[in-house]
Amino acid sequence: MSAIDLLRDELRTIGDLDSISAALDWDQATYMPDGGAAARGRQLALVSEMAHAKRASSTMRDLLSACRDLESRDDVDGALVRRARQRHERATKVPAALVRAIKEHSAEAYVAWTHARPANDFASVRPLLERGLDLSRRLADALGYVDHPLDALIDENDRGSTVASTVALFDALRAELVPLVKAITAAKPLDASILARPVPAHVQLEFARSVAEQLGYDFHRGRMDLTHHPFMTRLSGGDVRITTRVREDDFGEAFFSTVHEVGHALYEQGIDLAFDGTPLGEGASSGVHESQSRFWENFVARSPAFWSRFLPELKRAAPGTFDDVDVERMVHAVRHVGRSLIRTDADEVTYNLHVMLRFGLEKDLFDGAVKVAELPDAWNARMTTDLGVTPSDDREGVLQDVHWFCTTIGGSFQGYTFGNMLAAQLWESAATAMPDLETAIAAGEFDRLRAFLIDRLHRHGAVYDPAQLIERATGKPLGIEPLMRHLRANYGALHGVA
Repeated sequence: MSAIDLLRDELRTIGDLDSISAALDWDQATYMPDGGAAARGRQLALVSEMAHAKRASSTMRDLLSACRDLESRDDVDGALVRRARQRHERATKVPAALVRAIKEHSAEAYVAWTHARPANDFASVRPLLERGLDLSRRLADALGYVDHPLDALIDENDRGSTVASTVALFDALRAELVPLVKAITAAKPLDASILARPVPAHVQLEFARSVAEQLGYDFHRGRMDLTHHPFMTRLSGGDVRITTRVREDDFGEAFFSTVHEVGHALYEQGIDLAFDGTPLGEGASSGVHESQSRFWENFVARSPAFWSRFLPELKRAAPGTFDDVDVERMVHAVRHVGRSLIRTDADEVTYNLHVMLRFGLEKDLFDGAVKVAELPDAWNARMTTDLGVTPSDDREGVLQDVHWFCTTIGGSFQGYTFGNMLAAQLWESAATAMPDLETAIAAGEFDRLRAFLIDRLHRHGAVYDPAQLIERATGKPLGIEPLMRHLRANYGALHGVA
């Protein structure tokens, strides 16, 4: 076997260990009884340590050395060697004991969060957050950084981005968003009450599953389950799973959560299967991944064209519930803008302010400007300032997101806003390539749109760095203007804001 084939085999062994870890995580978030948390933490730590050891091993070092001549090549083999070297160098910096500690802590903290949030009990998870912050700082120190410890964690998820570049992008976006939010929320609100009409959980799930299948999610290579906080996970190219959650008094909860996760899953199912099990067989970055979930959730599933196709199906699925609703009224409901408390329920216009709040708090935690004990008050103060609403309790505030309780603190939230921006750029590119895009959506024809995304984005996996991939897919670097054009045209105009 050639050196590159030997490297690929070694990487696939590591990929299999990562998939085992993902399966254990998925089980914990869906079916595992609470009593399994302690053992699950040990199991996850063991598998993660095994993968970490193989990434950092002398065998990997020697294989990379044997493949050094390929590393500068502008092809798949060159990309594979570069990605493998990045993983190897990272692994040699991070002690195995720290990998184990993070995994054990995350398993414990996740289960604690599932109890603390419904109980409105921040005090019970405060020590876990303090430990999580300490572990996150230790990881950043191990990885190394030049300007800010969060740079190391941001680069883990959105390669090439830093605190400074993220703050600059967020400041520019905030300057445009804040006046738009003020103008829209001062106008007469759209009626979203139809989404609160009671719909049985099984009806919602059946309808969401039907839509997922029509959008192109392959259930022969996936499944859908319930969880506390929806997510997608890839165990292999043939096993890409989604989860959702249901409230019988909020139709949008399960529906848009499902479409969001379908967007992630379509990305993973569209990656070239030749990359399976290697570092190329995954999304290019957190932001690129989020662009796919937000593309389908917001640009497709909140559009008039979409509901002209699916509202009749919804009426058949829930007889009598939506009989008086027309497409215009449904679009008004799903494009309602309000100063909401919960990020995952937030409309497109206010959503990024939620992300910026979390990113700002993470930075303050690392800078020492806010202590973990002060998080609830700091959260509420920023919600009041940034969004004009104040949580009545910690369930609506600092406890609402699972992120700080299932992994390290810092480096992940910025990807949501990057994704919103890229989704807008991709929508403009798709509309240029497909002048009949909205007609196709109204007819329930999604094959060409999926093919466009597969060709421009999905099939490449992690062959390209995020910035390269974005320019290849859209012809321009990531920027705020496509998103602002979308928000002004589809939300400002709808609410009567010039």
